[in-house]
Amino acid sequence: MSVYHRLAELGITLPPVATPAAAYVPFVQTGKLVFLSGHIAKKDGKPWVGQLGRDTSTAEGQAAARAIAIDLMGTLHAACAAAGTDLDGVARIVKVMSLVNSTGDFTEQHLVTNGCSELLGQVFGAKGAHARSAFGVAQIPLGACVEIELIAELA
Repeated sequence: MSVYHRLAELGITLPPVATPAAAYVPFVQTGKLVFLSGHIAKKDGKPWVGQLGRDTSTAEGQAAARAIAIDLMGTLHAACAAAGTDLDGVARIVKVMSLVNSTGDFTEQHLVTNGCSELLGQVFGAKGAHARSAFGVAQIPLGACVEIELIAELA
């Protein structure tokens, strides 16, 4: 089944690539690998602000990570187009790195990041299984609750 068919079944419309907020580009391709810059969580078009363990629950963090996965797929779609393919040309989601804005005693960063990982698995199937890191950090730009970057391999 096509990645785009799965997205449609899930009711997901991919957003356009966001304009970088600083001195970086949204993605870089080297060989068959595409590196996506970190994407912060957004809610209603604005940074999804909060700190896990203080004012944001694990479930809210998972929803934020899922929202980031959708933004990441929008950027990956653009990267694929620049390479002359589309999301069906993704050979594998290689790695996800998640930064979770959390208190020092919050220990569920891995569960927050599942919001992204699980959606990638639903959309890409076996190609969506990836290596992953999830870190707790003291702060993220603009006060966002989660930031995630991704590495993918093109066929």
